[in-house]
Parts: sequence; structure tokens; C-alpha cells
Amino acid sequence: MKRNSSIAANPVLIGAATTLVVIVAVFLAYNANNGLPFVPTYSLKVNVPSAAQLVRGNEVRVGGSRVGVVSEIVPVRQENGRITAQLSLKLDTTVKPLPDDSSVLVRPRSALGLKYVEITKGTSDNGYEDGATLPLRAATPEPVEFDELLETFDEETRKASRVNLREFGNLLAGRGLDINRAIEAFDPLLRNLTPVMTNLGDPQTRLVAFVQALEQTAREVAPVAEEQAELLGNLNTTFGAIDRVRADYQQSIENAPSALDAAIQSFPAQRPFLANSEALFRELAPGVRALRTAAPDLADAFELGTGSLRRSVAFNRRLEPTFEALQEFAEDELVELGVRDLTNLATILKPTISKLAPVQTTCNYVTLWFRNVASLLSEGDENGTSQRFIIVAAPEGKNNEGGPSNAPANGPETDNYLHTNPYPNTASPGQEQECEAANETYIDGQTVIGNVPGNQGTQHDETTIERGGTQPLPSGEPQ
Repeated sequence: MKRNSSIAANPVLIGAATTLVVIVAVFLAYNANNGLPFVPTYSLKVNVPSAAQLVRGNEVRVGGSRVGVVSEIVPVRQENGRITAQLSLKLDTTVKPLPDDSSVLVRPRSALGLKYVEITKGTSDNGYEDGATLPLRAATPEPVEFDELLETFDEETRKASRVNLREFGNLLAGRGLDINRAIEAFDPLLRNLTPVMTNLGDPQTRLVAFVQALEQTAREVAPVAEEQAELLGNLNTTFGAIDRVRADYQQSIENAPSALDAAIQSFPAQRPFLANSEALFRELAPGVRALRTAAPDLADAFELGTGSLRRSVAFNRRLEPTFEALQEFAEDELVELGVRDLTNLATILKPTISKLAPVQTTCNYVTLWFRNVASLLSEGDENGTSQRFIIVAAPEGKNNEGGPSNAPANGPETDNYLHTNPYPNTASPGQEQECEAANETYIDGQTVIGNVPGNQGTQHDETTIERGGTQPLPSGEPQ
């Protein structure tokens, strides 16, 4: 019996062929956006200002027809530091070579943000070779994104639009009859306007040059527009005031000739007085400039001083016995002796105060002492109070500070060295400008008695005072 050797009779071969066809179809479908395999392409690179929302596989179109896809997107830093995007395009060979005056634009395909690359072919005879790069200047015009368009309608613009709509609506509301009459009046207006416009349009009128001159004038005046507006407002105020007193103003004009005659006779005699006045005002100029800042305070002082001045009369009467007692006190011989003693005391205390003043003004030690004393812990009973403290044991070793010794502690351990500074520098006269107490460094392995080497600066801790709240006192800088 003869066996059938047809492929259709072998299910294994049929399944293998079907699987192969499916794999090829899936492969072709998967790579469809990147171009079909074994199909020649025309590769170009394009620099664009931005590749926002553009992804690999987006279409490239020429005149609305698909001619390729975007195969790669990479950022590029320009020479001026600006970051742009470079697109790698796989194009059909039908557009090869692309003229070198062509332009590229990234455009939206839909409102959902999908983009595509549009190429506008130029007319040049020279074209880009395969693998060439289109410069950034070819990406023109720069596209306007949808979100940039919406950003023009910001909150202020929307508010202004609502105000315009409301005001225009109020303008036209209830004025239908007036609008009808205006439209009716437009008919003769437009008939008479025709010959006027004809004359203005005649080249002999040089209307263009007139408008250009107006433009130049407006450009020159623009920097001082606010000053001119303020000037016109002030002129309106001035003329309004003149209008309210126009009768008196007219009378002053009528009397002006006789006043001018008198001025002609008197002004020569007034010249020395004016010269002296000019010199006086020139010398007063520095004081007047100082009054600019002091005027508000002086005005407040005069306003408050008016009431105080009225009350000062009765106050002065009540002070008469006080001043009489002061006069008797000043004439007493014992007072003179007391003043002399106080003067001698001040002279004696001056060196001491000059030594002690920097202790507080520069190093803040007095305030810190009271603050630390206030923070001490104590316990009390019916017999009184006692301070709580902790004993710090001295290090062991030869001549240590824990008991009697015949010499300062000097080791041998590094922590068994005497460090004492009974009179630290406090920036007093004749001393280093430093706050040495609590700031001196600890020198290991060395006995230090007195001031430590170097300047420790004027840094110190801060203290606070209660004055409607906590306020830091100055610290860290010389007082």
C-alpha cells in the first residue's frame, strides 16, 4: 500500500507552519511603528527647541502624508547652555534627499496631547545626505503649546474680561432707543465722511508722514506720560480755583498796571534786601533739608505741645515751692561739702569702674552670674535651705588637686595637670580684647597657671530679660 506524502496529511508540519506565520505577523506588527524590516530607509537627525509629549514611534509627515517615524529622542546642550532635543528620524526613501532649506515643526495631533513631526520641504537644489543633522534654525516657527495658550487667560485677565463684559452690558442696557437714533444719524455722517476721507487719502495731504510724526511725538512723550498727566490734573485744579474767584481775579488784573508801576519804583530799592535774603536762605538750606525728615515729628510735637503748654502755667505755679527748696538746698554749705565728696568718690571709683565695665558690657559676665545663680538647686526644711551640689573627684597622681601637695599637679597622666586662671582677661584697659573665662582652651599634658596663650575672642552666652516678652541681649560682638 502506497503512503500519502502530502504536507496536508502531516499535522506536525501544519502546526509548525501556522506557528511560524503567527510569529512573523506578531513581529511585523510589533515593529510596524519603527518601519518594516528589510525595507531601506532615509535617516536624518533634527534639532528642535522642545520635544515635550513627543515619544518614540510618533509619525513624521510631509504635506499630511506619513513618510516615517521618530526612532529616538535625546537631550542636547547648546553652546549657550540651553537644553534642546535631538530627534532621530527614519524616513521613506521617497523624500530623499530632503532640501536643505526645509523646516521642521512639532505639532499636536489631537487635544489629548499626541504629537507628530511635520516637515515642510524647501525648494533648494541641495539636499541632506543620509545621516545628516538639521540645525536648530530649521525648527521654525517655534510652536505654541496648548497649555501656553491657556496661560494667557490668567486670573487677572479673566477678572478684567468679567469687568469689561459687565461694564459694556451696563453701557448698552436700557439704551436701545439711543442706539437706534445713532444708527439713523450714521447715514448723513457717512455720506459727508466720504469726501473727507477722499481728501485725507490723497497723497498731497501727506497723512502718512503726519501719522509717523505723531508716532515719533508719542514715543518721545511716553517716558514723561505720568508727569504730564499729573500736570494736567494740577492745571485743572488751578483753573477750577481761579474760576471760583474769577471776580477777584478780574479785579487783580485791572489793578495790575498800577501795581507794576509801584514795583518799578520799589524793586531797585529792594535789591540789597533780596541779596541779603538770598544769602540767608542759602545758609538755611542745610537746616531746611534736615526738616524734611524731622517735619512729621515736629508737627506731632507742636500738636501735643499746645495742650501741654496750656497746662504748664498751673504746673509752673506748683513748682515754685520746689524751686525755692532747691535754691535753699543749693545755698547750704553742707551740700557743697557733699558734692565735693561725691566728686572725690567718682574720681576714686573711675579706675575700678573702667576695669569692671567691660566685664558686663563686653563679656556679659554679671548678667550670666545672676542667671546661673537663679538656676541653682536647693532644698529646705524648718531650719533653712541648703544648696545641692555634686563633688567632682580630682584625678589621681602625683601632686593632684585632691589633697595637700608640695608643687602644682604635673602628671604623669595627661589629665593630672593643674589648670587655673584666677584673673582671666575681661577686655579691661591694659588687657587683651577677649572674654577669657569659660572660653579658654584646655591644653593636655601641660601645667597652665594664669592666662592661656592666644586670644579667645569676645564670644559669650546670651541672657534674656522679660519686657513684654523674651528679648535677647547683645552677644558675640564687642560692645
